Parts: sequence; structure tokens; C-alpha cells
Amino acid sequence: MSNVTEQKAALRKQLRKVRREHAAALPAEVSALVFRQPPAPVRELVPDGATIGLYRADTEEAPAASYARHFMENGHTIALPRIDALDSGMAFHVHTDPYGESDLVEGPMTLKQPAADALVVVPDVLFMPLVGFTENGDRLGRGGGFYDKWLAAHPNTLAIGLAWDVQKCDELPREDHDMPLSAVITPTRIYGPF
Repeated sequence: MSNVTEQKAALRKQLRKVRREHAAALPAEVSALVFRQPPAPVRELVPDGATIGLYRADTEEAPAASYARHFMENGHTIALPRIDALDSGMAFHVHTDPYGESDLVEGPMTLKQPAADALVVVPDVLFMPLVGFTENGDRLGRGGGFYDKWLAAHPNTLAIGLAWDVQKCDELPREDHDMPLSAVITPTRIYGPF
């Protein structure tokens, strides 16, 4: 294991703990309100008719469900990632029910995701989860490399991270395959666009 890989693993462990404690301390209604809809400067970055990629947040991550509803109500196609196996790639499939999630099925690690027969699309704008970020757009993900690989194959996609303020780092170790973000949104600030 390389030194950078070890540094990333240690940072992930530390930042997950900070994120978990922060999210647990917030009342649910507060976290839902702060990510209710994208801030106006971010909405201006989203082209009319753009396909919007999002994620189904776990209890620690910045919530993205309200963004899905917002963009659907404004005429955008919504897509969520689907992973068939942990050693396979990630694809985005249309998500048609951001209100009841009736179109989602259980995937690896009990994550909810679109069914295999849902239409595959390529998001124009992708709102992504993260474990840590810098104010320059560097991102530390969960460690599986799914988003980095997907972004490398789709370089024209606008990649925007969603995070709690406590996830900001002064710097992060980087490797050649790490893909930067175009912007990061927290409850108190927008970083970028870069």
C-alpha cells in the first residue's frame, strides 16, 4: 500500500467520524432545510433540460433527496448511480420517483438504487457525495473509485460536491486518478466554480 493510500485511509476514518458525529447532532428538519434546493448561483450553472445525477444519501452524508425533487419539478431528468457488483463500474439510471422511491431496489451493501432495467443516461450535471474536500475542489471519496472512474470517462460532466462544513480540509493527498470537483456546496458556503 502506498503512502498516499495510507494517508487517504487514515483521513477517511477521521473524517467519517467527524461527519457521523455532526450529522447525528443535527435535527432531521435542519438537515432537510439546508439542502432543500441548490443555491441560486448553482442553479444558474445548470442548463435547461440537463440530466441531473444525484445520489441517495446515507444518514451521515449531506442529503440530496430535496435536490432530486427540486430538479424533477423543474423539468429535469433525474438519475442515480447503479452498481451491480463492488468490482464493477458505475452507471447512472433514470430515477422516476424521488418522492416515494418506488422505483428503487436494494443493491450492494443494502444501498437503494434504480432497477437494472431503468434507462441508462449520462448526467450533464452530477451532485456527488464526499468524505472530505478542499476549497480548491479536491475530493476524498469513500475509496471505491467509482466516481473518479466515471468522471474520467465523462469529462464534460459538471461535478459538484455536497458536504457538511466540517468535512473541509486544508489539503488532501492526491493521486493521478483523483478527479477534481467543479464546485462544492455546504450549508454555509459555495466553493467554486473552479
